[in-house]
Amino acid sequence: MSALASTGRHSQDPVLWAHGIHKRFGAHSVLSGVDLDLSSGEVVALLGPNGAGKTTLINILSTLIKPDQGTASIAGIDLLANPTSARRHFSLTGQYAALDDFQSGQENLIMMARLSGLTKGQARERATGLLEAFDLTGTGTKRVSTYSGGMRRRLDLAAGIAARPAALFLDEPTTGLDPQSRHRLWQEIRQLAQDGTAILLTTQYLEEADQLADRILILNGGALIAEGTARELKGLLGNIHQVRFSFGSQEDLDRAAALTQPTAVDPDSWSLTVSTTDTAATIRRILGDLADVTVANIAILQPTLDDVFLTLTQPAHAERVNQPARPAKEQVQ
Repeated sequence: MSALASTGRHSQDPVLWAHGIHKRFGAHSVLSGVDLDLSSGEVVALLGPNGAGKTTLINILSTLIKPDQGTASIAGIDLLANPTSARRHFSLTGQYAALDDFQSGQENLIMMARLSGLTKGQARERATGLLEAFDLTGTGTKRVSTYSGGMRRRLDLAAGIAARPAALFLDEPTTGLDPQSRHRLWQEIRQLAQDGTAILLTTQYLEEADQLADRILILNGGALIAEGTARELKGLLGNIHQVRFSFGSQEDLDRAAALTQPTAVDPDSWSLTVSTTDTAATIRRILGDLADVTVANIAILQPTLDDVFLTLTQPAHAERVNQPARPAKEQVQ
């Protein structure tokens, strides 16, 4: 990992630890020396473009495939040498709920608890507690085939922790959910972390990582290229700013777009955005170019995780990541 894009902070006494993970499929290198650690009660988000190696890394950590090189352990157990023992300490939940549609929610949870070694009475007690914790008590006796997408995802998450795992791998858990269901699941994930579960989250929603993660890792081309909190990663953009110009009509927006080099144009709000490393000079220059266009408002925007992700995963822009970010937002009328 580049020292430029790393905070240098790592977990103490991690529940999950991996070092130097390499994986190739034929001539194609998928992972190249990936290091990762995860502590109790910590949420770590793993981000990366399609093909970056996220799923392969999750599959290695969950013992579904073996790496070509590297070491990994969970709860002090070698994942590679003792995969059967290691599996008792983690659970994997993906974007597709692994549930029995012909059983009720309660029956699914009892089954998972029994498979983890609990007695019949303990399993029933555990299932009752999970249904209550995930607000599924009212539908616990109904077949899972009658559940909504959000209810199925909550039940799948509950099933994943029936055995009280030390670590939970969430592979794009909110994909396809409506905003209300997604935010409800976020609450459940936060509670799991507060209860001490170590959580490794992959997601295609950068807002999700921003909201949930204590640390964020960005994987690109099989290597970790950045690590830090959401705030620290935004700071890596240094003096790159987004300046948004808003206009009073579509006609003004069209004229402005033709006279500038916007990075984004939003016809719904009659606004365009320009990236710059010299905010004041850029505003003066664009206002000069737009002398015959009415500018309704100018806003200097705080970098988002989207900006970080796009910048860090585009090598042509990597050299621009060099200074701390400036304050969140200023308004210029």
